[in-house]
Amino acid sequence: MQPEFETLLKDRRSIRAFTSAGVDRTAVERICAAARRAPSGANLQPGKFHVLTGQPLAALTATLARASAENRPVDNEYSYFPDPMPAELKDRQRKAGYALYNALGIARRDVAARRAQFDRNYAFFGAPVGVVVTIERTAGKGCFMDLGMSIMTFLLAAQSMKLGATGIGALANYGTLVHQTLDLPADELVVCGIALGHPDLRAPVNTFRTERAELDEFTSFRGFT
Repeated sequence: MQPEFETLLKDRRSIRAFTSAGVDRTAVERICAAARRAPSGANLQPGKFHVLTGQPLAALTATLARASAENRPVDNEYSYFPDPMPAELKDRQRKAGYALYNALGIARRDVAARRAQFDRNYAFFGAPVGVVVTIERTAGKGCFMDLGMSIMTFLLAAQSMKLGATGIGALANYGTLVHQTLDLPADELVVCGIALGHPDLRAPVNTFRTERAELDEFTSFRGFT
């Protein structure tokens, strides 16, 4: 592994606060083109990136803000988390949440502040560019894996260009609403969003890091001497 790539992986993090600087379309095109180079079974290349900025992004975030404020029921069209959630995964989820809220100085029982922070998902965390990621409704489970690799390539490409990004799984909570607002083709299913912009490195929310499992927790080696 080249040191530069190892550093890129180590430095990448989910960015949830951005400066006011915009992102040039050419830069976004380069990132999207890089994402399409990700591995794809049978070269199906599933999924699409709908890239928004300016008024289209503002219109979508305003619509999502109203839906959340009105406590509109979620209508996600696919299952993101396992149900029921295994205890060890629930523990990881809680630790990540506590780390985030601790960095922001939000107490565990401050429900209003936690809700306000969660709603930042629907505003793409104030990023100047928002991406709505979709996949064909007829896609198999393996296609979701391919799309995941494409999204990871997108995030690494952004990191390599000194930009910040984060995936937004919460966007699928209002998948139908996003679909209607953007007038997406009927055969596309909303998977997630991506916030993209110049990271505000002074923001406390960008300082915390989540833990990763130790090597022996998720690997086994056989036949090595």
